[in-house]
Amino acid sequence: MDFFMDFLMMEAIFFFLSKLLPPLVFPLGLASVLMLLALVLLWKRPAVASLAVLLGFVALMAGGNGWICSSLVRSLERQHLPVGELPQAGAIVVLGGATRSPNPPRPWVEVNEAGDRPIYGARLFLQDKAPFLILSGGRISWTGEIGSEAEDMAQLVQAFGVPESSLLLDQTSLNTRENAENVQVILEEQGIENILLVTSAIHMPRSLRVFQKLGITAIAAPTDFLIADSVTGGDAQSWQAIVLNLIPDAERLALTTRALKEYLGLWVYQLRGWA
Repeated sequence: MDFFMDFLMMEAIFFFLSKLLPPLVFPLGLASVLMLLALVLLWKRPAVASLAVLLGFVALMAGGNGWICSSLVRSLERQHLPVGELPQAGAIVVLGGATRSPNPPRPWVEVNEAGDRPIYGARLFLQDKAPFLILSGGRISWTGEIGSEAEDMAQLVQAFGVPESSLLLDQTSLNTRENAENVQVILEEQGIENILLVTSAIHMPRSLRVFQKLGITAIAAPTDFLIADSVTGGDAQSWQAIVLNLIPDAERLALTTRALKEYLGLWVYQLRGWA
């Protein structure tokens, strides 16, 4: 019993640190840490403080750069592009991370940038790609939001015409590994042999490897593409576009951070034997 409790405690600590520490190494967090370091060292070590300020400036400029942002995001999104029409499968699995709970003053469940996930999952179901739609996602209790992401997505897909009888919900998973583990239990209970895996294109490389590591036959069905092919063509080579790409932008900084988060997550998952 003591070993089991220690294991749960270690997993809880790992989960908390996995949410707390990564932002400190991404461009914005890293720049903030370097600026704070510069303030501490300004009077006694001005040379080191100047270097910290320079590194923080470089981190923000690089993170918000259009070419760096696009290259990083595209390197993930283009790894699992479907070739031709998607085949039929035993179930469609949609991963959470796409909704905001109906906390007041929100009138209903709302979607975030990844809201394409349940929409695309519903579309595939209505195209008769599978008889079941599995919605996977819990919700961290200390965020203040209510319910689970799976319940949120269930309301959305039913509004699109997916019958409740075709829905299977995983309401407890808090990360991609737990998504895969909980979905695997559902697949075994239902005797389902293969799935179409729906998640954001930038998240697909890590997700697919985690599902396949557990022996699940998963076919990538990516959605929520952040960078379109047209971004690199035509006017993208004009002098105006070149200038705009050089100027740091908050949205590009956020996209760079998402890409770096995925690469860091994949590395950690590989270390733990999950991917």
